[in-house]
Amino acid sequence: MVLLTHWLGVRQSMLCGLIGLSPITWRRCLRVYAEGGVDSLFARRRSPTRKFDSEELRNALFDTLHRPPSEFGINRTTWKVADLGRVLAQRGQAASEETVRKIIKSSGYKWRKARIVLTSNDPEFAQKVDRIKSILSNLAPDEAFFSIDEFGPFAVKHQPGRSLTAPGERPLVQQWQKSRGTVTLTAAIELSSNQVTHFYSEKKNTAEMIRMMKVLLDKYRDRSCIYLSWDAASWHVSKELNQTVEHHNSRIVGPTVVIAPLPARAQFLNVIESVFSGMARAIIHNSNYQSPDEAKAAIDRYFEERNEHFRANPRRAGNKIWGKERVPAEFSQSNNCKDPRLG
Repeated sequence: MVLLTHWLGVRQSMLCGLIGLSPITWRRCLRVYAEGGVDSLFARRRSPTRKFDSEELRNALFDTLHRPPSEFGINRTTWKVADLGRVLAQRGQAASEETVRKIIKSSGYKWRKARIVLTSNDPEFAQKVDRIKSILSNLAPDEAFFSIDEFGPFAVKHQPGRSLTAPGERPLVQQWQKSRGTVTLTAAIELSSNQVTHFYSEKKNTAEMIRMMKVLLDKYRDRSCIYLSWDAASWHVSKELNQTVEHHNSRIVGPTVVIAPLPARAQFLNVIESVFSGMARAIIHNSNYQSPDEAKAAIDRYFEERNEHFRANPRRAGNKIWGKERVPAEFSQSNNCKDPRLG
């Protein structure tokens, strides 16, 4: 109205008296339009003394935020916006919850959940990792390197998982089910050929590790040396197992067996864990096998198809296999092959 009446030549006093407008507002409208045009004239006005821009309030907020709530008599381990506003008011810097949120957000702060990091406290961690890297980088054509571990035992019952569902539908899995049996799998992946050898076990013990060693010695009897790598579970480092390896090597019959152990509590470096993850996503999640034999048949077929794929397409273990394994199936110090959802 100010602009229109000004352009039409209407006197300031007449318009101000007609609509109750102060002369100061009249002059401000004309000045703002002259400096920034229509956009400036209709832009939202901001107070030059906004709390949001107060440096004192910002400093008080972050001084409070960087201290635990218990220092202010609040029985919590993390801050809530309401608690921050109340403490700021007690410190003479009253601010609304919305202002507190704006200051925190503008500074790049976010609510984040702490991530559990897989670590190994083995004092010989670096030496063991370097040894395995050295073996792999110098692996001869007549040698084989195996990552070995167990999967399970897992209960044969209706398993939950992600699946495509129609609109309005939601897959349901009963919390309490009667198990139809359990399956425990022992497997080894040969890294240079990407071939998996597996069998089923009743228990996880030294006898099963010796059994796996004998299976691999028979299957790879044309090799001069085989390297066996596994984590530091008690049955993987038992005296009986070491004596069996020494006895075999002393006979000089078949390939020499060399143990290349992973650091303690470093299952996340075991490449076979990545293969187990892919298998679980493909044939364990969403499954409803009626018996252990049916589950074993699915596992056998999975590894048969996987091995056939890499026989037809030779490749060292290194890429995400079929796009289903959670990380590249390769030995890397930064790898986390272990899927935390598998336990």
